[in-house]
Amino acid sequence: MEAQGGSFPYEARQTFNIEGRMVPLFEADTLLSTQYFGNLRRKALLESEKRLMFAILEDAVNCYQDNLLARYGRTRRLFTEAEEWIFESSSDWIFSFRNICETLGFNPEYVRQGLLRWKKKKTAKYPYSKYWERKKIAG
Repeated sequence: MEAQGGSFPYEARQTFNIEGRMVPLFEADTLLSTQYFGNLRRKALLESEKRLMFAILEDAVNCYQDNLLARYGRTRRLFTEAEEWIFESSSDWIFSFRNICETLGFNPEYVRQGLLRWKKKKTAKYPYSKYWERKKIAG
């Protein structure tokens, strides 16, 4: 195929800037190093915050699962605190379960239902689990 003289089929279009000068449409943008590193730093901070949120969520789930069958002491308190945090309905706190899940892209209700199914399956294997459920209801 021969090239036709005169013009190319994909010519760079020209536009006018505010001052009336012609500027190619696909001209590289001028970017200051502070603008570039500012965007990079902001993204890195957001990633750090998400890693922190993921660590909080992971720790709560581990405390919930590892201490489910604890009867007393520190381990029972860890379970209780994790359970209260996971199933609390208020979401106005930045590090609430709901806000963390939504920030990380998880459906909080789906995670809660999964943990409840896991708990039901796990406690069904142990005879004293009914005792702990009654005690929790009583106060």
